[in-house]
Amino acid sequence: MAPAPLRVATTSGEIEGFVRRGMRRFRGVPYAEPPVGPLRMRAPRPVQPWAGVRTCRRFGAAPIQPKVFTPQKRRSEDCLTLNVVAPEELPDGPLPVMFYIYGGGYFLGSSSSPPYEGSILARRGCVYVSANYRVGALGAFDLSSLSDGEHVIESNLYLRDLVLALQWVRDNIGAFGGDPDNVTIFGESAGGSGVETLMATPAAAGLFQRAIIQSTASGLAASADAIAHDARRFAELLGATADDAAATVMNASPRQLLRAQRKLIALGGFPFGPSVDGSYLPKPPVEAMESGEAQRVPLIIGSNADEARLFTKAIKVMPLSEAEQQEILGRGGPGYRERIIAAYPGYPSREARLRLAGDMFFTSSVWRIARAHQQFAPVYVYQFDYAPWTVRAAGLEGSHATELPAVFGNYRGPAGPVLAGSFTHRDASRVVDDVQQRWVAFARNGVPSQDWPQYRGPDWPVMVFDREPRVEQNLGADRRAVWAGFRLNIQSRLPKAS
Repeated sequence: MAPAPLRVATTSGEIEGFVRRGMRRFRGVPYAEPPVGPLRMRAPRPVQPWAGVRTCRRFGAAPIQPKVFTPQKRRSEDCLTLNVVAPEELPDGPLPVMFYIYGGGYFLGSSSSPPYEGSILARRGCVYVSANYRVGALGAFDLSSLSDGEHVIESNLYLRDLVLALQWVRDNIGAFGGDPDNVTIFGESAGGSGVETLMATPAAAGLFQRAIIQSTASGLAASADAIAHDARRFAELLGATADDAAATVMNASPRQLLRAQRKLIALGGFPFGPSVDGSYLPKPPVEAMESGEAQRVPLIIGSNADEARLFTKAIKVMPLSEAEQQEILGRGGPGYRERIIAAYPGYPSREARLRLAGDMFFTSSVWRIARAHQQFAPVYVYQFDYAPWTVRAAGLEGSHATELPAVFGNYRGPAGPVLAGSFTHRDASRVVDDVQQRWVAFARNGVPSQDWPQYRGPDWPVMVFDREPRVEQNLGADRRAVWAGFRLNIQSRLPKAS
């Protein structure tokens, strides 16, 4: 092994990173031209080459989003940067690449969030990459229906950002010791949805060889026609008329866009996510998987035991009331509402509603995707049950996002004893080792471990991560059966625009 250079030549120019604890780190590397001015609401363009050496030691600005969720971060429309973490000592051959996509409901999030730093994962033997993508009205809200002859607004901007970032990886990651022909994309929540959507995006074909989907919500994909209604209402909230909607959106300040976005959500609209526009994204991702049109790559997919509990404590955007749930279930067609509710004893008690909500938005998506994709490629399904003392004390056992400290090794970091609690730190560290070893082994060769069987009938085995991992057969079979055939349809509840 030889020391790797701190200066790396990329296709756009030379960059300089830094070393900390035996890992090379490059932060805030631009992969696209700033999407500002005439490039606002347009597909990203590759960054133009620069002269000299660009210092990349500081994370780039977070995408524009509500300040309350990123109080310590710089926020800017000029946000299309990525980060690379690689071992200081390179092995003889190239390392697998793990490309992370953050969550946040498509209106929050940043690759600079401390839990996603990635060095503990990279120590396991991979090159880790994380990238910013545009969120909210500036990236994950399809406003293309507002386009006019003078102003062109394009669809699926966040998705185009991710594709361009993956193209950057293909063209440059070899200089960091990574293998451009062995890339695993992985993400959680909206990031998991992003992975799912990339698998169904023709422009992403060949840019990755494996995928890991953590707690995806497939119901966020909507048709462009359905989103157009919300786009018109959004323009109204900005003070636009039908004649100047595109110009108003293009010229509004970030503060004005966030204010209108907040009002739209308050009115019942949640238009963020993939837009099935018929061209860049030809069909809903799960339907592409069911028909075999998605990329046929090995897949790990799973969810947590009690997904919805987080949304009673933090971001309250999930329909947890009986009335909201009944209304959404009623969209599934005759008989679904009654059959599904009957599978949750005690409904409409709070605990039953929480369990139903978690299955509705997350676990049923896992079941559907896994059953579809296993026809065409190896699939491995997990359920994450483990919670250290600190998480249990907060009332978040098994909730959404509780697997992230295990995936990223945060319990093994300097703050690990505080995050996990001194009583459970040893158990938490063991779970970190178990999860990370399987994630990186999968990135290396497509098989997470010999004791984790592929998801196939009739037993449909699931790896359960707890203090000790175990495989369970037909886990949740009764609930899985009642959700079969149900298509989550998160349509807007906005009043019609005038």
